[in-house]
Amino acid sequence: MLNFFDPAFQEKPLKDLQFGLCDNKHGAAVFVDTDTINKNKWTATVENPKGLTLIFTAIDKGVIKDDEYSGYERCDGMLTSKNHLYFIELKNERGEWIQKGLSQLKSTIKLFNDAHPGEEKQYIHKKAYICNKKHPRFHVINNEQNLNFFRAYCFHLDIQAKISLAAQ
Repeated sequence: MLNFFDPAFQEKPLKDLQFGLCDNKHGAAVFVDTDTINKNKWTATVENPKGLTLIFTAIDKGVIKDDEYSGYERCDGMLTSKNHLYFIELKNERGEWIQKGLSQLKSTIKLFNDAHPGEEKQYIHKKAYICNKKHPRFHVINNEQNLNFFRAYCFHLDIQAKISLAAQ
């Protein structure tokens, strides 16, 4: 059975105020980088102003291998704390990246809910991020699209390269 909380695919707990998520595009899973000297290699920046304990879990090429769950797309990773559940898709491209990212997030949330029914209800802050290094600033989200995403999946949608954790 699919386990999104499998420790084999989790990085060690972090309390850093800022760190990056990197996708090396060489067939490996997304990973955390705490070296703030080389921020240019980060695809997304995680801002953790309260120093919350966070766990990053690799989903693509981690929880779900390339040859598993045919027909389902998956996002790159999941960031969790006691009160946060954030699904994250990293992009480094132009073109139809938003639609592709949305599709990957929707599919991953469905797989998560099937594997862990009702588990998402324990989290106060639930977001789905599409982060694109080539488009780092906030991308205006169609309000109707955002509302429909929330109604269907109970997650807020953000499209930007900075992942900010709400204080809790």
